Amino acid sequence: MPELPDIVVYLEALQKRILNQPLQRVRMAHPFLLRTAEPPLSAVENKRVLELQRVGKRIAIGLEDELWLLIHLMIAGRLHWREPGAGMRGKRDLAAFDFPGGSLVMTESGTKKQASLHVVQGRTALGTYDPGGIDVFQASLETFSTVLTQHNHTLKRALTDPHIFSGIGNAYSDEILFRARLSPARLAQNLTPDEITGLYHAVREILTEWINRLRRETGDGFPERVTAFRKDMAVHGRFRQPCPVCGSPVQRIRYATNESNYCARCQTGGRLLADRALSRLLKKDWPRTLDELEKRLGPTAT
Repeated sequence: MPELPDIVVYLEALQKRILNQPLQRVRMAHPFLLRTAEPPLSAVENKRVLELQRVGKRIAIGLEDELWLLIHLMIAGRLHWREPGAGMRGKRDLAAFDFPGGSLVMTESGTKKQASLHVVQGRTALGTYDPGGIDVFQASLETFSTVLTQHNHTLKRALTDPHIFSGIGNAYSDEILFRARLSPARLAQNLTPDEITGLYHAVREILTEWINRLRRETGDGFPERVTAFRKDMAVHGRFRQPCPVCGSPVQRIRYATNESNYCARCQTGGRLLADRALSRLLKKDWPRTLDELEKRLGPTAT
């Protein structure tokens, strides 16, 4: 799922292309995409784009008459900038938003079709789609600490909860916790003041670094390679690959549709976190430490 750095770069690319431009037409290839009926989608046509903003992990396009297009890409949705009036290219293409200089095409891979488009009128209506998580770039350390420890969630859950923090998801939470040298399974209310301070700075540093990296990668073009798995990431998507700090194999735990990637040596004192499926299966045979795992697997552990 595109997260805060990806959404920021999407918005910057769109500002160069559609701000102050009229939305001439919206073409829908899949009716399931549109999740609202009032105002009608036709109301946005021939309206000029006045503003673009991020609402959590959604992209909000503000038009004349206080109309808003709210795009949620979910896991497999992406945006593409094509030539004016570009035709739909297959089942992946969901909708096209036609502007004088080009067409913004929304796509989604896979069969689940979770991406969505809402049309709303007025800022009050727009605000109902904001989960309410704080913007970490606007929050003070005190506010960050208060919000983080308000509920005794694990750090992984807290960072990815849109009601707590805005725009952080599975990928960047892994990178943040690695930078902060904290276990994804640590409980928020058990952190020391120094650990909270370290996490606060790690959140801001990681998101800033990746925004800047994606800006450099995109340049004057449009971000066409938005992905949760990037070769320069320290731990996310790098299961069994060497940690860039200590060289130990990166570990992974899976739950539902999410996962946590971490370095046991750097983040958990060498202790392996229990993967629900594997630990239930292996029971007493489940290795408790990285050293035990490496002894069992030998060279394949690295």
